[in-house]
Amino acid sequence: MKRFWFLMIVLVLVLAACSSSDDGAGTTDNFDRKAMLENIADNIIIPAYQSFSADMAALKTATSNFVNTTDEANLVSLRQAWSTAYVSWQSVSMFEIGKAQDLLYRDFLNVYPVDVTNIEANISSGNYDLASVSLQDEQGFGALDYLLNGLSDSDATIVSFYTDATGGDNYENYLTNVVDRMNDLTSEVVSDWTGGYRDTFVNNSGSSATSSLDKLVNDFIFHYEKHLRAGKIGIPAGVFSGSPLDDRVEARYKGDLSKTLFNANLDALQDFFNGKHFGSNTNGQSLKTYLDFLNTIKDEEDLSVLINNQFNIARTTASNLNDDFSVQVRTNNNLMLNTYDELQKNVVFLKVDMLQAISVNVDFVDADGD
Repeated sequence: MKRFWFLMIVLVLVLAACSSSDDGAGTTDNFDRKAMLENIADNIIIPAYQSFSADMAALKTATSNFVNTTDEANLVSLRQAWSTAYVSWQSVSMFEIGKAQDLLYRDFLNVYPVDVTNIEANISSGNYDLASVSLQDEQGFGALDYLLNGLSDSDATIVSFYTDATGGDNYENYLTNVVDRMNDLTSEVVSDWTGGYRDTFVNNSGSSATSSLDKLVNDFIFHYEKHLRAGKIGIPAGVFSGSPLDDRVEARYKGDLSKTLFNANLDALQDFFNGKHFGSNTNGQSLKTYLDFLNTIKDEEDLSVLINNQFNIARTTASNLNDDFSVQVRTNNNLMLNTYDELQKNVVFLKVDMLQAISVNVDFVDADGD
């Protein structure tokens, strides 16, 4: 009889453990996750997407103006519209959830470096399908960087590619098609958020692996680790290859934009962590307030303070970088490596300490050996 009751107790404990693990993390705290999701959706994600959509519309208009009147003045205006939209993109690029995930939105808008050989082949042949996954490195902001900045060091020469009697129309068509594709994808994502997905996102406020917060937090950390830390800094600095790769920087052909893009993305990630309303100094419920609610302490310091301090240290370290990261890795790569090291410290705070505190499991594979 004792053996029977012992086995029953063990069975109950095993079933309880399995039930807990099936729910992903299974939080038991009383933090209002739905209120946090409402703040994130209504005051951060949707306004940021709407702002980016407006900048994409302006880019489309500038493209049309350039194609209709192809001169240096309109090239300069188009290039400025591209730069503005590219900076604006940094505020939404982390949100690979919902329609953005379905469309592979980030991969179509900002893969770099682009394949210049294939871009030129597409222009020459006029035969391409920008909806094809295999063409992700032949479109987006990187392709526009090449088409607006990389054809020549001279604006007059760049314009001549588009006015050439033989191939000019092909260049104009490709430029127009790339921008239209970016604008159409953006419209789909914004329409989804302002339609039914906002409520779906907010109401999925549980603590399972498929809940909105679990998925969004994983997207946030993945973006910080892979696209900011590695993509913008680590890969060009040669952290993973063993030697600097000055052709792997963001906005390679514009050059002096790469630091601006880095800072914009770093700011957006920190603002998201703090629940800062887009375009405002107001803060709402966020990962920071969640950690503070749980009184999460590490090394006798609030974890949220440690995370914000590390964001700020990384920003200060990066302030010493050249505006052109390609120049930086060629002239003094140690400064890039120092920036990478400071960014890496927050990977530990976010990916280990924060996830443990809020009971969220990592849902992506770490393949770069860090």
